[in-house]
Amino acid sequence: MARLMEYYRQEVVPALVKEFGYRNAMQSPRLHKIVVNIGVGEALQNARALDAAVHDLRLITGQQPVVRRAKRSVAAFKVRTGMPVGVSVTLRGRRMYEFLDRLVNLTLPRIRDFRGVSAKSFDGRGNFSIGLREQLVFLEINYDEIDKIRGMEVTIITTARTDEEGKVLLTRLGMPFRD
Repeated sequence: MARLMEYYRQEVVPALVKEFGYRNAMQSPRLHKIVVNIGVGEALQNARALDAAVHDLRLITGQQPVVRRAKRSVAAFKVRTGMPVGVSVTLRGRRMYEFLDRLVNLTLPRIRDFRGVSAKSFDGRGNFSIGLREQLVFLEINYDEIDKIRGMEVTIITTARTDEEGKVLLTRLGMPFRD
């Protein structure tokens, strides 16, 4: 079992029940899923860019990414419906907790001039998003093997009803907020 999952069950749930006054442990917020997304705009000119993004995301998450296609045409970006525009992975269960553990304890501290993540990145329903400028902060990525530095977005979806509940949950799981 993942270390963070066990910590959540043993330490975080009782603390949340006590802090928010829930009647039972099942009311406490929990992680639902984590979505990792890389937008690959240059896939229109370079088909290999999509393959490289798939490879990087597979190394980072340990799961096969899904190619995302444009839902509608946008003439300004020269994008037509059905063209590949990015790759994403949805993590659940054990892999989700292992990824969050690596993100919080290994990846975020490797970011240059890191002072914590902004607490303003909640969506109003307890879900949290963080943007990373480069995939090199992950230990799984070898600098010599990448073709281009790509940013990515990590979205953490929780069952929390408010941003306050979501922030307390993620703080107890180790997310380093700066404000």
